[in-house]
Amino acid sequence: MRLHSFLHVPFEGLGSIADWAAGGGHAVTSTRWFAGDAAPALASFDWLVVMGGPMGVYDEREYPWLVEEKRAVGAAVEAGKRVLGICLGAQLIATVCGASVHRNPYKEIGWFPIELTPGAATTAAGRALATVAPPVQPPAPSLQAPSPSPVFHWHGDTFDLPPGAIHVACSAACAHQAFSVDDRVVGLQFHLETTPASAAELIRNCPADLAPGPYVQSAEAMLTDPARFARINAAMHTLLDAVAPA
Repeated sequence: MRLHSFLHVPFEGLGSIADWAAGGGHAVTSTRWFAGDAAPALASFDWLVVMGGPMGVYDEREYPWLVEEKRAVGAAVEAGKRVLGICLGAQLIATVCGASVHRNPYKEIGWFPIELTPGAATTAAGRALATVAPPVQPPAPSLQAPSPSPVFHWHGDTFDLPPGAIHVACSAACAHQAFSVDDRVVGLQFHLETTPASAAELIRNCPADLAPGPYVQSAEAMLTDPARFARINAAMHTLLDAVAPA
C-alpha cells in the first residue's frame, strides 16, 4: 500500500503513523507544501493522509499553496481514494466536501477526553476509537460508561460536518471531533499520532497558543506522562488498521 502525506510545517510530521507504515511495509511519500513541493499524481498513491498545521483553511493569501492543496484533496476524495485528515487536515477535507470551518468556542490544547456519538459504532473509525473514548450515553441505564482516556488536542478552529458524513466523536470543548464518510474519508480534530518528541516540537514552535484558557494545559502538564502517548499511538494504529485500503 502506498501512503502519501500532505505536510504543512516542518514540525508536524506523521508521528506514530510513520511507525505503523514501516511496520506494515507500506511505502510512504510526502508533499511538503511549505517547501514548494508539487501535488502528487492521483495514480501514485492509495491513501492520502493530510496532517495538521498552525494556519487556517482560508489563509490562502498568506499560504497560496492552500489553493492547490484543496484541489488535490478534493480530487482524491472524488477519485474514491482513502483520505484521512488530522486537525487542519480534517478541516481541509470538510471544506472541500462542502462544509464550513470556523473558530471553536474554546482553544483545546492538551489532554482532554472525547466521547463517541450514538452513530459512531456504525463506522470503522468509531469502532476503533472505542479504545480511548466512551459513548456519549451508556448502552443501558444500569450500565456505567467506561472512563474516558484523554487524547491529545491542539486546535483553535473546528469544522462543520460535511454532507453525508457520520458524526463520530465530540468533547466538552468541541462538538465536532471526528467524522466519517462511507468508511473511506475520515476527519479527526484531535491527534492520536502525537509522540513526546512531536508534542515538544509543537510547544517549542507555537508557544503563543498556550495562553491561559479553560481547555489549555501548560507545557509541563502535556509532557508529564509518557504513557499517555503510548496509549494514543496504539489507538492510532488500531484506527489505521480499521480504515486502511484493502
